[in-house]
Amino acid sequence: METILETLDWWVLGLYFAALIGVAVWVVLQKNKNTEDYFLAGRNVGWFVIGASIFASNIGSEHVVGLAGTGAESGMPMAHYELHAWIVLLLGWLFLPFYFRSKAFTMPEFLEKRFDSRSRWFLSVFSLLGYVITKVSVTIYAGGIVVSELLGIPFWYGAIGIVLFTGAYTVIGGMKAVIYTETLQTIILIAGSVIITYLGLQEIGGWDNLRAVAGSEHFNMWRPISDPDFPWTGMLIGGTIVGIWYWCTDQYIVQRTLAANNIKIGRRGAIFGAYLKILPIFIFLIPGIIAFALSKEGVLSYEKADQVFPVLVKTLLPVGLKGLVAGGLMAALMSSLASVFNSCSTIFTIDIYKKLRPHTSERLLVNIGKLATTIVVVLGIIWIPIMDKIGGGTLYQYLQSVQSYIAPPITAVFLLGILWKRVNSKAAIVTLFSGLIVAALRILAEVYQANLSGVLLDFATINFAHMAIFMFVLSVVICIGVSLATNPPDYRQIAGLSMGTLSENDKRVNKESIDKVDIVLSVVLVGIVIAVLAYFVG
Repeated sequence: METILETLDWWVLGLYFAALIGVAVWVVLQKNKNTEDYFLAGRNVGWFVIGASIFASNIGSEHVVGLAGTGAESGMPMAHYELHAWIVLLLGWLFLPFYFRSKAFTMPEFLEKRFDSRSRWFLSVFSLLGYVITKVSVTIYAGGIVVSELLGIPFWYGAIGIVLFTGAYTVIGGMKAVIYTETLQTIILIAGSVIITYLGLQEIGGWDNLRAVAGSEHFNMWRPISDPDFPWTGMLIGGTIVGIWYWCTDQYIVQRTLAANNIKIGRRGAIFGAYLKILPIFIFLIPGIIAFALSKEGVLSYEKADQVFPVLVKTLLPVGLKGLVAGGLMAALMSSLASVFNSCSTIFTIDIYKKLRPHTSERLLVNIGKLATTIVVVLGIIWIPIMDKIGGGTLYQYLQSVQSYIAPPITAVFLLGILWKRVNSKAAIVTLFSGLIVAALRILAEVYQANLSGVLLDFATINFAHMAIFMFVLSVVICIGVSLATNPPDYRQIAGLSMGTLSENDKRVNKESIDKVDIVLSVVLVGIVIAVLAYFVG
């Protein structure tokens, strides 16, 4: 296997890793005194670092490779998911004040404070299983492919090497190591991808020529409702439901904002992360379309869509910059992996171990967190051979659809729980289990659809994003129905955790946290999102 890197590239890559190790060592020397230090970086992180960490956690190597591949194959429809930037604003303005008031470390812990321990147990176990089977395994698999292609080493060496390196600084340094290394990784990733976009546009002859060569259909985000893959209704509405789950209720993302000292800093970090979230359209999707146009003109060629980004690196970048972008791709992999390692560790330690052994000392809890991270690293490595057999391309699409089935009930419970004080614990647990049953039935129906007919076949084949809409409506109906049919919750117990239960002091703290600059930046961002949606019409 031949590497695409030359001597100068190796020096650049070496400098990048040296800087990464330097940041990790600096963090380790700070020492983690207690669980708040280890899992939430002492709740003392600035808005810039929080925003960068949100972005880096979201963008994994499979995201970079997959998004560029989708851009080459299908064009702009997947940009709907990247325009979820406005949902990140929802995290800062709507959800975060309630999370801060609860003083929760984790999302399952918040559910217990708002509802009861049953909801906490459900989300804890559900999240851990989901992280290991999806986020950890897919990121390791995609990362192994990327590293082996860039460095010219066997898949296994690439996958295990990256896992061990990332696992080491995550275990030793905890959340602080994750969040500060992600800041460096975000800068590298964005810089490398912007350079590729710029050089690609130069190669194709500018934006207008790109539109002419690629064709209008590649620039159309709004596919008809009947489109089997990207119906605009599913992308816009179903995508929003999945987006609220991912950006506003998933430990993986929310943990970054909880590392802030107060609501104002956490919100500003979310706003900065929202601005960064718009970038993937221009630094991953557009390069994919550039590759498609360049292949039509015979400048480059690729066999599979997933090869698009490495081929662009190989074709467009001069020596030295290849090393920088290779570092960027590895940064994408490591930041996602570090985030999920730390989230698993937090949920296991705080929501399972501490729940079972409430009098455990802070020092022991930190050590349990390190052990939990190590176990997740080992499980991830064990999972690699299975991933290798399944294959990356179809699995990535499959995982996108699975998210559309698991998100609706969780979104409904969090959203209704915050917006309406009447929602009680019975409604929450019934909604969560009902959603799990429907999701399992849908996945089984997909697997055995060859044997189905009539209504069952329709249930198995309806577009995954449309399925998310139906499941969300069902979850909302169940949640409201069960709440109204049973006794209301004790409003004193959930004070400050739902609309209508805020004290005068809560309202005052909320008002003090609001800054005019943040309002203006949020309005501008929504304007940018609307402008992009309006521009990319075929």
